[in-house]
Amino acid sequence: MISVVTASYNEAENVPRLAERLRAALGGLEHELILVDDSSPDGTADVASRYFDRVIVMDHAGQTACLLEGIRSSRGDLVVTIDADLENPPELVPLMLQTAKAMGCDVLVASRTVLPRPLEIVASSTLGRLLGVSDLFSNFRVYRKSLLADYALKLGETFGCELLAASRLRGARVCDVLYRPPPRRRNPRIGGALRANARAAMAWLKCMYFYLGLSAAKGLVYT
Repeated sequence: MISVVTASYNEAENVPRLAERLRAALGGLEHELILVDDSSPDGTADVASRYFDRVIVMDHAGQTACLLEGIRSSRGDLVVTIDADLENPPELVPLMLQTAKAMGCDVLVASRTVLPRPLEIVASSTLGRLLGVSDLFSNFRVYRKSLLADYALKLGETFGCELLAASRLRGARVCDVLYRPPPRRRNPRIGGALRANARAAMAWLKCMYFYLGLSAAKGLVYT
């Protein structure tokens, strides 16, 4: 069983196409599609209920909490997380699963070849490098569910960064593959350039402090 989890906010327009493309990509593989909606006012959850196997609604919990809830609620041993806005190509999911298995990965991150924000470049070249990925904030990932099944968030919203850092701290083998992303939409969920960089900076700093502090306590070696 493969579980696919997406966190959504005001994505009613995109979720039908996302589900259709995921079903086509997964073909004959046994799978489930889970959407965790963060109380979207545009009716995303209602639309998604017609296309996804399960829809969970959270009360403005944030993207990271929604992703974790989806992972913990999943039935599959492997969980794919994917953005709801179609900026992560669903057609790559089978290759990601094959690659994770071939490389023996506990977590596989599909990293964008081009990072759109300056802060994402800085964060990925620092903490991302320590974690073994070139795109720290990509949530296009494959997880072994057992890594996070009992995990409780500690940092608030980090746009998925805490889930990656926590997996590494729990001994996960983290792998990184590159993909060329499609053009970004005009109004990304995280906000305009200044707000987006500020929010990403806060997430990066929280994750840096969290990871460096706990990894030092555990005696992990930085590479």
